[in-house]
Formats: sequence, structure tokens, C-alpha cells
Amino acid sequence: MQMIEGIPVWGSPVDEGAFSQIKTCAATAAHTALMADHHKGYAVPIGGVVAYEESISPSGVGFDIACGNKAVLTDADAADVRRNIGAIMDDIFQTISFGIGRKNDDERVDHELFDSSAWSHKAVAPLKEMARNQLGTVGGGNHYVDLFADEQDRVWIGVHFGSRGLGHKTATFFLQAGGAQDGMDVPPLVVGANSPLGADYLACMELAGRYAYAGRDWVCGRVRRILGARAIEEVHNHHNFAWREHHGGRDLWVVRKGATPAFPGQRGFVGGSMGDISVIIEGVENPWGAESLYSTIHGAGRVLGRMEAKGKYDRKTGECKRPGKVSEEMMREWVTSAGVALRGAGVDESPHCYKRLPDVLNAHQGMIRVLHTLTPVGVAMAGAREFDPYKD
Repeated sequence: MQMIEGIPVWGSPVDEGAFSQIKTCAATAAHTALMADHHKGYAVPIGGVVAYEESISPSGVGFDIACGNKAVLTDADAADVRRNIGAIMDDIFQTISFGIGRKNDDERVDHELFDSSAWSHKAVAPLKEMARNQLGTVGGGNHYVDLFADEQDRVWIGVHFGSRGLGHKTATFFLQAGGAQDGMDVPPLVVGANSPLGADYLACMELAGRYAYAGRDWVCGRVRRILGARAIEEVHNHHNFAWREHHGGRDLWVVRKGATPAFPGQRGFVGGSMGDISVIIEGVENPWGAESLYSTIHGAGRVLGRMEAKGKYDRKTGECKRPGKVSEEMMREWVTSAGVALRGAGVDESPHCYKRLPDVLNAHQGMIRVLHTLTPVGVAMAGAREFDPYKD
């Protein structure tokens, strides 16, 4: 960890764009920090931790409210899974709905969260039926369903996604209502947590959080049924959310955007790229806890932006305006050599676009311990042609 202009920063080299954003956040925050997987986001950097005493930042939570990870240890036989991995991944890819604006084609999922009084808020009331239809869908971008084998050759299911269209439209409503500036390098929207707008936002954020948990629960359960396996243990956490926490004698709203809570004894699932390891981690007491607000990374962190990786194309003519740095052949060669059965995905999600997870974890050494190392066997994501409107 290094202190740069009074802000604790993990990881090297420091992304100057992300640091510039966190400096802007610090002007209105009680505390800020950058995790080692940091990179630029909209107004608030990914990997940013921003805390307020009596305020909340919809910009900080971001457009994908309650994006997070869930991992499930199963009793599936790893040898059987490897032997049948092609058919299993085909089944997962055909059963689970990947992509933007999709409905759950497998089944309509009912859930008690749809009885919540929070649906009466005008921000989410028009979204209830869409949310019902989308519950159990995964989305696009870097959202995935993976199968892993750990160091004991046990099979894990891992998923990464958030509150889907519900979260995106809810965030958009509150950012517009609060007069947020649009763009990357703008001040974050900060509103009083006890103001009418802030209180409504927090209620709708909590609803989106419950929705994201329910969606990840359903997808993991459905994949487990495909495997014909039982769940042994689960690890589940948000990494785009705000929590009311006590730090240094103060009660704070701690906003983590692309950062995982890691209090001593708290477990988390941190994913790498499609051709790299993922891990189950546990927070430990450490000298930097006060600086990180007991937070850690949520993934490996990008080194290539989406357009930089795949190039820029004219949608009308199909002509390439700027060539990309990663080809389909490069991506396939990497995942094939890693022994991963891949379904979907575009070159902007290739392992070439990400830091190596062990390097990023090393930057947080002494703050977390790795409980299990998960090696990918199968990866399913939205296809290359899916447009992802989510801004974080």
C-alpha cells in the first residue's frame, strides 16, 4: 500500500485516470481508497472505496447496483464433469439466458421479494414486471457462469452478475433526479442519506440488492440441477453496493464500487479472467484495515478497455475505424491451452484484457488469506455480438 496525496492506494502501476477520479471523490467524502484492481469507471473508479458520514453516492454504487459473485461448492465428481464438459457447457449455455434485455427462457421465477413495499417507489414501480421476467438471467459484458475445480479437485459453480435491467434503470432514475453530470471524469452525485431522494435511493438500492441475490441463487441452483449435484457450501457477496458500517469511532455509509467487503473472518469469491484462476478468500485482521475500510479486490482488473481490445467499428458500414489489440484466435488459443471449455464471449473479455489475478492478490497480502484456488473448467458468457449498455 502507498499513500498518494493522502489516499491509500494498492497495486502497481497506479492507473492515473482512476486516481484522478478518486481524488475528485475525496473532495466530498470522509474517506477514500483504491484497491489493486482499480481502473476508470463513470465518475467513481472501479476498485474505489468511498465513505460518507451522512451522505450516499448513487454514482459510487454505479449503474449495475448489487453486482456481485456467488460460488457454490458441490458434490459433483470432477472426473465426470471433465469427461462431459462439452455437453454440460452446451446445456448451461442453452438453459441460462445470457445477454442484454433477455427474459428467463427456462422458467418464470417467483420470489418473495416481489411482495416488498419498496416496489411502490416511483423509481421501481414501472420496472416490476420486467424484473420478474429477467430474474435468473445473467446479462452481458463480463458477467458469467463458470465451473471450477479446486485444489482438492472438488467442483465449484461460480457466477458474476448483478440486478440486471432493474439496477440499471433504477440508477439512471436517481442520477437524473439528482442532477448528476454525465461522463467519466465528472464529480460523483452525492446526496444526503436522510433526504427524501437519498432515503428513496437507499430503499431501492436494497431492493436491487435482494433481487441480485435472488438471481444468483437461482442461476447457481439451476446449474447445480444440470450437474445433478448437491450444494455443500456457498460464498455470496455484492461488490457494487453501500453499507452502513462503523469505522474509527464513526458510523459511515461505505460505498464499494468493484470492491469486496473483507472484514476479519468474512469470506468472498473473487474471480479472475476466463483463462486464469479465481479464489475463495477470507478477510484477516491487518494494519491496513482502517485505510481500506476492510475492503479488497473484486477481480483481476482490466488492462485493456473494451474498444481498445476489439477495435472500433462503424455500425452502419461494418468497416473497422480502429483495429483491436486482441483477435479471436488469440483468445481461443489462450483458453484452449488453459483447458477451458468456452461458450460465448467476445475478445473484449479475453484474458489478454486483464491483469493476472495472483499479481493483484499479492498487492493485498496480509489483508486476506486464500482459502481455495479455483481453476476454470468451463466458462459461459454472452456472445461477442451482444451490446452491453451498462456503464460499470
